[in-house]
Amino acid sequence: MTLRALVVDDHPLFRRGVMAALIDGGIDVVDEASGGTAAVALAQRLQPDVIVMDLNMPDLGGVEATRRIVAARPSARVLVLTMFDDDESVFAAMKAGARGYLVKSSRPQQIVDAVRAVGEGEAIFSPAVATRLLDFFATAPRPTTLGGLTGREREIARLMADGKGNAAIAKELFLSTKTVRNHVSNILRKLQVADRAQAVNLFRDTSG
Repeated sequence: MTLRALVVDDHPLFRRGVMAALIDGGIDVVDEASGGTAAVALAQRLQPDVIVMDLNMPDLGGVEATRRIVAARPSARVLVLTMFDDDESVFAAMKAGARGYLVKSSRPQQIVDAVRAVGEGEAIFSPAVATRLLDFFATAPRPTTLGGLTGREREIARLMADGKGNAAIAKELFLSTKTVRNHVSNILRKLQVADRAQAVNLFRDTSG
């Protein structure tokens, strides 16, 4: 199934450039928006797989737009694409519910790859942002139990630890692959990890 994306940025030339890169990469761009208010409305109406979101916009900033989009549809996947990589911007976006964070200096193929990764339920960050997040998580307290996971999430985490991918998990549990992706994203968020491998390691440590 073709991935569907909404592109939000108040600079027309940059927005069109991102759209062109995504289309060339085989991603269906369902619409575009120049501000957060329009983005919230379009995300609710079109329900794209990924919303590519700028942060600094005149009417409604990307952090608040992300918060509203995720509040209305928790499965929504927002990839922030911005000029800013300071701590305040990064963590505000993550707390609002963004699944990834890239800077605008990223190459077009990096943006396409990031949209695909976020669309598949993974977390993706530019190298500078990833380093900042790793430094933060290295000093932040990690969960010592799996009490925050639902029964279904524990079941999926156990299958992940067995080395099974999303498609195999979906088949075994009689779920759609999209549903499994959503559960995996929730597991990563609740366990405070950046990727699947870290989630598996933490699950094994805390369940063993």
